[in-house]
Amino acid sequence: IMANLVDFDVYYGHRNDAPGFAKALKAFDDRLPEILNCLDETDCLILTADHGNDPTTPSTDHSREFIPLIFYRKSFAGKNLGTRKTFSDVAQTVAHYFKINNDLNGTSFLNE
Repeated sequence: IMANLVDFDVYYGHRNDAPGFAKALKAFDDRLPEILNCLDETDCLILTADHGNDPTTPSTDHSREFIPLIFYRKSFAGKNLGTRKTFSDVAQTVAHYFKINNDLNGTSFLNE
């Protein structure tokens, strides 16, 4: 499943609504356990964004150089994946998970 939670960006990030952003993020965080409880040992969950957007800056445009990345799998212990060199690591990880040979840029973090 691929879901774009565009409201965080459209309604809060680009409108500099930090309180609204915090409220929406809290609502998502409160429901996240329901998603995690539906996953089995073979599932992976990647939470990320397509760009940064800080609702506390004067700009209403993309304002952060880095994006968040959370990778979850029941069988993995928590680990800091560090700052990735490229967003393409996400695509390479998905391809690796589905055993798709490719020549994509990026490095899979599936086994890290």
